[in-house]
Amino acid sequence: MWTAAILAGGQARRLDGRDKSALQVGAVSILERQLGVLRALTPNILVVGPRSSDLGPGVRVVLDRVPGAGALGGLYTALMDAPTEQVLIIACDMPFVTAPFLTALARLGADADAVIPRDDRGRHPLCASYQRRIADHVKRQLDKGVLRIADALADLEVHDMGPDDLAPFDPDGRLLTNVNTHDDYDRAQRAAARQTPSA
Repeated sequence: MWTAAILAGGQARRLDGRDKSALQVGAVSILERQLGVLRALTPNILVVGPRSSDLGPGVRVVLDRVPGAGALGGLYTALMDAPTEQVLIIACDMPFVTAPFLTALARLGADADAVIPRDDRGRHPLCASYQRRIADHVKRQLDKGVLRIADALADLEVHDMGPDDLAPFDPDGRLLTNVNTHDDYDRAQRAAARQTPSA
């Protein structure tokens, strides 16, 4: 059993401060798309970050334990608040994650400190599996002023879910798409329209 933690506390400066999780991609928001996938996989779902709306049964909202610490602070919060040893972190701006991919990621990450997908753009530490046992290590890194997840994980047992592992789950190359800019958002909307022409 594992916990899914959606990190939704970013400032989205390149999107004029908009709530990225609320951006509509296809017929629903990115967050709704993610929750639709996750509810079928685990009863343990966290959303890390401020939320004013009810997200439905089984979804617990938690605030950052270390305000202003970015994604690494969100990871630490998720590890501390998760009810399971394994936690899958998902950034709130990833509209195309799928159940088969997350299931495979969880299986690969069952024992390692962290398993991080890696494609031709590099590692994606904000869509990865982590073990709760690394929480103290993450907190020590935060206390030293480290904010980049890659830097914080340097001394841990980290495995890649490499391109060959990803290929069966990513035939169109959009699985790990992030919506960081207006151009990203336009591309995601076009991809969703191709995926679901009626949306």
